[in-house]
Amino acid sequence: MPAPAPTPTDRKFLGRLSLPERRFVADALRAETVGGVLLLVAAVAAIVWANTGLSASYETVRNFHIGPAALGLDLSIQHWAADGLLAIFFFVAGIELKRELVAGELRDRKAAALPVIAAICGMAVPALVYTLTNIIGDGSTQGWAVPTATDIAFALAVLAVIGTSLPSALRAFLLTLAVVDDLFAILIIAVFFTSDLNFAALGGAFIGLGVFWLLLRKGVRGWYIYVPLALVIWGLMYNSGIHATIAGVAMGLMLRCTKHEGEENSPGEHIEHLVRPLSAGIAVPLFALFSAGVTITGKTLSEVSTNPVTLGVILGLVLGKTVGIFGGTWLAARFTRAELNSDLAWPDVFAVASLAGIGFTVSLLIGELAFEGDAALTEQVKAAVLIGSLTAAILATILLKLRVRRYEALMAEEERDEDEDGIPDIYEEDNPDYHLRMAAIYERKAADHRRRAELAGASRDDGDSPA
Repeated sequence: MPAPAPTPTDRKFLGRLSLPERRFVADALRAETVGGVLLLVAAVAAIVWANTGLSASYETVRNFHIGPAALGLDLSIQHWAADGLLAIFFFVAGIELKRELVAGELRDRKAAALPVIAAICGMAVPALVYTLTNIIGDGSTQGWAVPTATDIAFALAVLAVIGTSLPSALRAFLLTLAVVDDLFAILIIAVFFTSDLNFAALGGAFIGLGVFWLLLRKGVRGWYIYVPLALVIWGLMYNSGIHATIAGVAMGLMLRCTKHEGEENSPGEHIEHLVRPLSAGIAVPLFALFSAGVTITGKTLSEVSTNPVTLGVILGLVLGKTVGIFGGTWLAARFTRAELNSDLAWPDVFAVASLAGIGFTVSLLIGELAFEGDAALTEQVKAAVLIGSLTAAILATILLKLRVRRYEALMAEEERDEDEDGIPDIYEEDNPDYHLRMAAIYERKAADHRRRAELAGASRDDGDSPA
C-alpha cells in the first residue's frame, strides 16, 4: 500500500507531489505538450521548405523587411520572430518563474536546492564541454552558451510522440529544471548578448516597466491599457541594446502569482492561461518556422561533424546536458542526504537528464546572437542544434522505453480513483471517510458475489438432478 503523503519536512527527492501541485503540473505540461507538437511540426515544415525547390521562397519570406524604420523597427520576418514573438514566450516564462518562486517547487529552499543545483550543472557542463572542444580544436568559444538550454515543449512533444507518460514526480522535476534553465538563459542573454547601450531608450523602458508595475499594484484592469504599454516597453528595450525578450521576462515577473481570499486563480495564473496558447500555438512555432530552416546536404553534415564549433554544440547537448544534470542531481542528493523515492531509480533520473538535452528554441536564439554577422556559421550551428537535439531525443526514447512498464504502473497507481470522488486514492489514505466509502463499495461487491454464487450453485444443482 502506498505510504502516507510526505510532509514538507520529510519529503523525499522525486517524492509524491501535493494534490494541488500535481494538478498544476499536469495542466501546465498538457499545454506544453500541445505546443511542443506544433513546434515539432513547424520545425519539420521549415526543414522541408528549405530543402526543396521552394527554398528560394523560404529565404525571400524570412528576409522580407517590415516595420517603421523611424522607430528603429524595420526588421526582417525572421528578426521579428526572434525578437518580437519570442518576447511572448519569455513573458510566459517569467510568469512560470514567479509562480515557482512564490508557490511552486522553488519556494522551499531545501526542496529547491536539488533541482536548482541540477539545472546549474546542466548548464555549466555543456558550456564546459563546448569550450574544451573548441580549445582543443582551435575553434571559436563564442558559442559556449548554445548547448546550455533545454526546450521543455520539444521534450514533451517527444514524450507525446513515443507514448511514454512519466510519473508526476519526474514530470515536475523536468518542469522545474526547465524553469531554472529559462532563468539562467535569460541572464545569459541579458549579460552576454547586450550590444552598445542606448541609455535614453533603456531609461524609457525602465520608466515603462515602472508604470506597468504601478498599474498592477493599483489593480487596474483592461488589456487595452497593458498591451499598448507592453509594446512601448518592448520597442524601447529593443532600441536600448538589451535583447528585447528581456522586456517580456520583466513584465511576467511583475505579475502577482499568489491567490487572495475569494480568488480562484491569481492574476498571474489567469493571464498565463490566456497568453500561453498564443505563445505555444503561434509565437514559438513561427520562430521555429523561420529559424530552423537550414539546408541539409552531405557537405553540411560533413562540416558539422568536423567543425569544432558545431561538434561542441552537439557534444554539449547530448553529453554535457546528460552528465551535468545527472551528476549534479546525484551529488546534491548525496551531500544533502536526500533519499530517492523508492518507486523510482537513478536510471530514471539519467533518462530525464538525457531528455533535457533537447535544446531547440533558446539554443537556436542564442546561436543567432552568438554568431551574428556570420551567416554561414550561424546556419551550421542551427544544423548542429537540430542534430544534437534529435540525438538526445533518440537516446532518451531508448532509455525511457526500457522503463515504460514501470512508468505505466506508477501512473495507473497515481490515477486510481476507486471511490470515484475525483481525487486519486493515494491522496486519501489518511481520510476516514475514504475508507468508509471503500468499505461500502467492497460490501456491495461482496453481496453481489454472494448472490451470484448462490445463483451459480442453484444452476449447477438443477443441472445435476435426474431428468
